[in-house]
Amino acid sequence: MSKKIFIKTFGCQMNEYDSNRIYDLTSKIGFTKTEIKKDANCIVLNTCNIREKAKEKVYDEIGRIKKSFKNLKKPIMIISGCVAQAESNEMIRREPYIDMVIGPQSYHKITDLILKYKGKKQKFNETEFDVIKKFDELQKIPHSENKISSYVTIQEGCDKFCNFCVVPYTRGPEHSRSFKQIIKEAGNLIDMGTKEIILLGQNVNAYNFVEQKKSYKLSSIIRELNSLKKISRIRYTTSHPKDMTKDLIDCFKDCKKLSPFLHLPIQSGSNEILKKMNRKHTREYYLSIIEKLNKANKDIKISSDFIVGYPGETEKDFENTIDLIKEVGFINSYSFIFSPRPGTPAATKKVNNKSENLEKLKKLQSVLEIIQINNNKNYLNKYCEVLVENKVNENDKYFGRTKYMTPIIFESKNINPGDLVNVKVTSYSKKSLFGFSINNKIKAA
Repeated sequence: MSKKIFIKTFGCQMNEYDSNRIYDLTSKIGFTKTEIKKDANCIVLNTCNIREKAKEKVYDEIGRIKKSFKNLKKPIMIISGCVAQAESNEMIRREPYIDMVIGPQSYHKITDLILKYKGKKQKFNETEFDVIKKFDELQKIPHSENKISSYVTIQEGCDKFCNFCVVPYTRGPEHSRSFKQIIKEAGNLIDMGTKEIILLGQNVNAYNFVEQKKSYKLSSIIRELNSLKKISRIRYTTSHPKDMTKDLIDCFKDCKKLSPFLHLPIQSGSNEILKKMNRKHTREYYLSIIEKLNKANKDIKISSDFIVGYPGETEKDFENTIDLIKEVGFINSYSFIFSPRPGTPAATKKVNNKSENLEKLKKLQSVLEIIQINNNKNYLNKYCEVLVENKVNENDKYFGRTKYMTPIIFESKNINPGDLVNVKVTSYSKKSLFGFSINNKIKAA
């Protein structure tokens, strides 16, 4: 009888990448992936500690699992990710149902830990920062899934220490992965059918790897991938404004496969709040980066992150953020009310009025929504380049994304996932486009 593993992933793209690698790792000791929780012999909750009540959401999920397995054999229960790193032994003390706690820099040890647990029934806590060994171990394990769009982690950790952010404490300091490892992994994925590579890092554009006196930057990776024949698109996320260097900006001018779309979080349009956040840049500096990007590529579009109601935010600070949004015209952004993360400097600050924060968030999201709808409206009756990801149903409908990550559902014939096609947009909604394509395949560069 085969062993099955179920993973529920919380949070960011980095966690999604980590979950896929956990599947790859555990397959080496006989586990197969299942989407049915009750069929699992092992359950992993890969957690994120960025948003409010992250810890309680994990315990709530464990409660649901316990009910599901009330009359079944208990699965091996593993908590991985950033909540595991932050809470460590406390999780095992609080919830006896948990068998292992594994931090995001230690999950490469998961197979050894499972085998040890099955032999001794001993609980384990692995939360050391061991990122170098992790990358060395992961390069030995091939990816088991064939995807049109695939993530590749190139950098982890953060040295920025924004006052609201828990990442430096849960992922550790910035560490860049070997350039050769990255290109090899990307090449393997491309050979398996991947057409889009998304380069991942907590501060992806802080990537800096030195080998034999040669320094490799994010721009080095992009240019190398851009030269590969079988790849159609390159993207990267998430960037910090302070690391948007000229060599990286020039890639938007020189590299045709690099999508003209950048997620560049600013968090606030107020210099006072940016200073309180310890963001290490000003509004003016951020706008100067946008100007340079627009000069490098007139077609580039930007998305961002915004925190509403940061401690000390005034009405003027908030209006400065609204003005910035209108000035830049962010096509797709994430926005949240400030929630204190335990252990961060901002956690000790007095939280602003909740009802006022909610009203601010509604106003900010309304402005963002108008920009997003107008952006989608501009596609109407025009053709756009789409990377086909999958077939929606048997009626010749397909799902794909534009160069700007906008989802599109369209009708077509004689195409396959991975094809680049020209799609004529016939209608749109707030978040998606709709259209058709007739014999409009694009030959990849």
